Amino acid sequence: MHVFVTGASGHVGSAVVPELLQAGHRVVGLARSDGSAAALADAGAEVRRGDLDDLDRLRDAAAAADGVIHLAYKHEEMGAGNVAAAVTADLAAIEALASALEGTGKPLVTTSGTAMITFAGITGRPATETDIAPRGSGPRVDAEHQVLGFAQRGVRSSVVRLPPIVHSSLDHHGFAHILIGIARQSGASAYVGDGANRWPSVHTLDAARVYRLALESAPAGSMLHAVADEGIPFRDIAGTIGRGVGVPTASISASDAAARFAFLGALVGVDNPTSSEVTRKVLGWEPAHPGLIEDLEHGHYFARD
Repeated sequence: MHVFVTGASGHVGSAVVPELLQAGHRVVGLARSDGSAAALADAGAEVRRGDLDDLDRLRDAAAAADGVIHLAYKHEEMGAGNVAAAVTADLAAIEALASALEGTGKPLVTTSGTAMITFAGITGRPATETDIAPRGSGPRVDAEHQVLGFAQRGVRSSVVRLPPIVHSSLDHHGFAHILIGIARQSGASAYVGDGANRWPSVHTLDAARVYRLALESAPAGSMLHAVADEGIPFRDIAGTIGRGVGVPTASISASDAAARFAFLGALVGVDNPTSSEVTRKVLGWEPAHPGLIEDLEHGHYFARD
């Protein structure tokens, strides 16, 4: 299959591209810089220069492909507080990609996050693939509704929800690194309240396999969870980071979380246990790589130049 991949040189993309190539697919990756283009070429993929704002280029690349995996997102806008700009760009890119696939039955696999489910107000149980928050309630919620709706327009569309922490030695800028950096800077690895709130996680290579399987076989209109660890108490994550950095752990109040964690302040206290039972059955997927705590204990996250 000829597959067009956006975000192909990013953290998850750097695992998805070889996963696809090893399965015999031809990969064309979107690259907005010389460095990204070189990384894709070195991996064995073809390069298409452009970015998410070049909608005509996205449509052309999708039209020429047998399927699309959309991983790119304007994370820099999110980090700068420009949430609306990131959301608008993502919705426009998805529409452009899907419009080129409309009526063909070809697959479009996009990306969201398990944290989006918290906007549905679910409590007391792990969230499932059938749980969807109302439109307008979160940054990627409208995109989820948009993509699932393309199943009615002749696109074999699916959404892969990633957990807050996707971890491995391929991760260089994700939430695990941010939490470690904050612990180093502040002198303590913190959690909110009693730290009993739970975060799901997945190894990058396991997540990459979910994307490939979704491309190959997910039914139209599928919601999928790339989740291995269903829910790790945040105090356990903080404790492992504290030991790795060599600082104590500390409980802080929800009101202090924003000052300590900046844009992550609203997320660190969220309870987000998430099931992947349906995904495992639909795709025949099982995680094969270390969980988050084991991966953190390997030490590579704490190595410094």
